Amino acid sequence: MKKILIEVPTWLGDCVMTTPAIENIIKTYPKVKITIFGAFVSTAIFTEHPNVETIILDESKKSSSRLKWLWNKAKELDEFDAALTFRRTLFSKLFIWFSNAKTKGYYKRYTKKVIHQVIRYNDFINKTFNLATEAEDLKIYFEPFEYNKPTLGINPGASYGSAKRWYPEKFAKVAKELSKQYNILIFGGPAEVDMANDIEAELTKSNVACQNIAGKTSIKELCQKIGGLKLFITGDSGPMHVAAAFKVSTIAIFGPTKDKETSQWMNPKGKIVKKSMVCAPCMKRTCPLKHHECMKLIEAEDVLNSITS
Repeated sequence: MKKILIEVPTWLGDCVMTTPAIENIIKTYPKVKITIFGAFVSTAIFTEHPNVETIILDESKKSSSRLKWLWNKAKELDEFDAALTFRRTLFSKLFIWFSNAKTKGYYKRYTKKVIHQVIRYNDFINKTFNLATEAEDLKIYFEPFEYNKPTLGINPGASYGSAKRWYPEKFAKVAKELSKQYNILIFGGPAEVDMANDIEAELTKSNVACQNIAGKTSIKELCQKIGGLKLFITGDSGPMHVAAAFKVSTIAIFGPTKDKETSQWMNPKGKIVKKSMVCAPCMKRTCPLKHHECMKLIEAEDVLNSITS
């Protein structure tokens, strides 16, 4: 196996969770050259991967004919020994089908049992290449940033929807309590700047210094900054999985999503804070019952207590 085309998931967190599977391909075929295809955010974590030869952005949605764009892109690429997609959309399947590859793999769930998403991705690799590997650590090939003082990272956002988000005033309360022990760094993507600004405003009112970098980092910088943290407090999000890849001490706040499937993978320093609810996990982008109690009932004290427990 010399050349492989891999379409990665659109979301950053899902993409990070594919890395044990991709590393198992490389362990099986150490000299393989990989072409990564996908969205800008997710493909960015592979820019310094030693086996990744080419990164191609999926810009098919910008085309007047998405199908034609995918056909042309697939046909202009070299021949591959294998092509596979970690996505389940029709367009993803068609792109791989269009490709010049001897072996073609289309991601699917092989069991309805509750298992971690990392295992699902690795099972797909095992089925495609007839392997018997086990999923090991998440892997991102960026060097962590070195801070001059222990630093606490606060990540209030979650791209999937508002139901996964804890509250800015509660994040701020936690940060205030920990401000004597840590420098404070506020994270967030372009869509989460307002939440980050609300936390910054709360801290400023209490004369607590912080640095707000929400919407100001590249994916590489985001990974490096998270990688060097002493402590990270976050919701179920892409950055949460980045922290797991670097084995950062993390408090992950869960509400409507399935922590048994998408919690931090193989991070011995990771902890989960959640409330047991009859209605959770609902897996909805917004609270269908309009009360959002799975997150609302989690208090700053719950997070603070989890740090010391």
